[in-house]
Amino acid sequence: MKRLMLSLAIVLAFSVIARSEDTSIGAPKNDKGEYVLFNGKDLSGWEGDPKFWSVKDGAITGSTRENKTSGNTFLIWRGGKVKDFELRAMWRLENHNSGIQYRSKDMGNFVVGGYQADMDGNNTFTGICYEERGRGIIAQVGQKVELNENEKPKVVGTTGDAKEIKAGIKKAGEWNEYIITAKGNHLVQKLNGNVTIEITDNDTKKRMMEGILALQLHAGEPMLVQFKEITLKVLE
Repeated sequence: MKRLMLSLAIVLAFSVIARSEDTSIGAPKNDKGEYVLFNGKDLSGWEGDPKFWSVKDGAITGSTRENKTSGNTFLIWRGGKVKDFELRAMWRLENHNSGIQYRSKDMGNFVVGGYQADMDGNNTFTGICYEERGRGIIAQVGQKVELNENEKPKVVGTTGDAKEIKAGIKKAGEWNEYIITAKGNHLVQKLNGNVTIEITDNDTKKRMMEGILALQLHAGEPMLVQFKEITLKVLE
């Protein structure tokens, strides 16, 4: 009996340790404790149409210059769903439109719907939050917004002067940094250190509290976008 109880205690102890170390995020960590989502060499952990996605110059590269796409197509991170997190990514865009999808839904055939940190070659939309295949533009640069059921986005404050925030965006072809934070129903996007949008999503029917990460190539004119130094910190 004593041996049985001791064995059960050992099994229980190992079970607790296993649970405490268990994670659904399939990625290594760096010395800061952040998950590294891109290894700088290949597309391990990511999936998309190989006609459009590759790694060049140490960066994830999406291009429609050689092959046109009839609809928006995405490179999806297959390391697991994300819930509460801080995502960091460097990006540069030569023209047209792209974005970083987060807490989004995989709709099949490399089509994704959900929250998007937007970017475009003319910096008209860069910094906004757009809900792909959903509510459309839900926050413009410089806006603090509340989203409620059956209502248009309600502007409740400001994150700063929109012109000043946009002045901090690098020119086409230069590297920029997005930091995206999601905690509960609160979303914040930063661009080169400036908060571009802040959202409180109270719409329990349409909001997404967890989902996938993905990178966008937009249909339309030929374009090229690159991403690197993509890390994810899970928030408790």
